[in-house]
Amino acid sequence: MNRINQRFADLRAAGQKGFVAYIGAGDPNLAATENLAVALDAAGVDVLELGVPFSDPLADGLVNQLAAQRGLASGTTPAKLLETIAAIRKHSQIPIVLYIYYNLIHRRGLAEFITAAAEAGVDGILALDLPPEEADQYEAHMREAEMCSIWLVAPTTPADRVATITARGSGFIYYISREGVTGMQSNVAANLEQMTDVIRQHTELPIAVGFGISNPDQAREVAACSDAIVVGSAIVNQIAEHSAKPDMPERVGAFVKTLVDAIKEK
Repeated sequence: MNRINQRFADLRAAGQKGFVAYIGAGDPNLAATENLAVALDAAGVDVLELGVPFSDPLADGLVNQLAAQRGLASGTTPAKLLETIAAIRKHSQIPIVLYIYYNLIHRRGLAEFITAAAEAGVDGILALDLPPEEADQYEAHMREAEMCSIWLVAPTTPADRVATITARGSGFIYYISREGVTGMQSNVAANLEQMTDVIRQHTELPIAVGFGISNPDQAREVAACSDAIVVGSAIVNQIAEHSAKPDMPERVGAFVKTLVDAIKEK
């Protein structure tokens, strides 16, 4: 079974919520990304999202834009990242999702990229700017590679389109709890429970909620009405703050563990 599906099945059986961590690949370098993956696995992270550096990250706020810049500056390419993921697989079986802009897939070639990603140990892909209506070939290749196609639902997504999107998803549905770009927020979205209820009317897939979670209280609040939470910018901030320190992965792991513990506590 795909690692993402297996992890969510295990979480459901244990009555636990999932924790999805996002980091920018190659920030500050790919050796750090490998070490961070191991540290985050040890901290209890259930799924690791690796943001593939891209020159025009339109869906991302400043924190993650800067991470992408640092990743590009460190020489990170999709091919080198797949090599790093293969290296991670020697130490960890944490489920891995690529958070990627479609241009990077298209440039290499759809079938070639998906095959290479699967061989490296990738479990799912979230292609940010690929509309589901244009994804027939992409999804066919993903099914053949036994990888999960992760799709986004936004607060502005109409109910009929929620049905269309969720029908095409696998692994989990990523609900963006706020309009706009990624980034930390001082409070969670007011209509969160209402929107997750709408999504649940159309799918039995786990719902992971992200955009804005930055502390244990917010993590608990969001986890109460979702199957998993996604934390990105708050972790990326920690990486930037401690990037020059030799124990950076351990420091970031310790920060993440406070959030993981908040949603795992009984």
